Amino acid sequence: MNQPAQKPPTTALSATPGEVITLPPVTVRRRKSPWRTYCLSFFQRLVPAVLGMGLLVVAWQIAALNSQGFPTPLSTLESAITLFSDPFYNAGPNDQGIGWNVLASLQRVAVGFGLAAIVGIPAGFLIGRFTFLARMFNPIISLLRPVSPLAWLPIGLLLFQKAEPASSWTIFICSIWPMVINTAEGVKRIPDDYLNVARVLKLSEWTVMRKILFPAVLPAVLTGVRLSIGIAWLVIVAAEMLTGGLGIGFWIWNEWNNLNVENILIAIVIIGVVGLLLEQGLMLLARRFSWEK
Repeated sequence: MNQPAQKPPTTALSATPGEVITLPPVTVRRRKSPWRTYCLSFFQRLVPAVLGMGLLVVAWQIAALNSQGFPTPLSTLESAITLFSDPFYNAGPNDQGIGWNVLASLQRVAVGFGLAAIVGIPAGFLIGRFTFLARMFNPIISLLRPVSPLAWLPIGLLLFQKAEPASSWTIFICSIWPMVINTAEGVKRIPDDYLNVARVLKLSEWTVMRKILFPAVLPAVLTGVRLSIGIAWLVIVAAEMLTGGLGIGFWIWNEWNNLNVENILIAIVIIGVVGLLLEQGLMLLARRFSWEK
């Protein structure tokens, strides 16, 4: 028994004469402009930040209205305009502009933080590389790391007999621990295959450190450096309040003695901005050398 022939599927090429073919609608995808994408991303980050700052100003204004003697945002802004009109004036050792005070604090931070990096990063390499050294120094690190920064300042004054090196000493002893710990942990997390290849090739310990350990552990080192710079900038303000002299910490204390609260609030903003810039700069550097893209 012959089966009826099946009709072939209708396509644009096999359509019978007179037959109407309905094609699906063609979707045209418009390529988004990179500039438009960037602007959209920028406003998505900007709007919440502006709202947060606005909320902070509103809370500040409410606190000023309910507290006698507390400056308002407007009065603080007027003081800031006056203060920044000449930030680098010099009218004597105890009367200098805010710019000189910030630079003096940054100089102390650079000295203490630099010494901490010179000592802490190699120490972290050795502790992470050799188990004996780790067992020797880990109890000491665990004992000294939680000590308050201000507890180290009298030790520095006793050792150096001067306020200037005592402040740098306090920054050094407080900012060294994140670099030591992060570097040591980074060395411990290096895959064993890397070290096995080094043993097969009979590389020297210096070559292993320079060619294998350092490139692999660099992101962890930069993370420790980023944490340490925040601690260093935090510590210097408290240290300068006690040691005196030129610096943002002593400047705040001096303004408090003069009952100039507006300048204290301005100094708080300056400290936050400088600390943010330091941390963001190191974060950019850490992302530049990070292997996780």
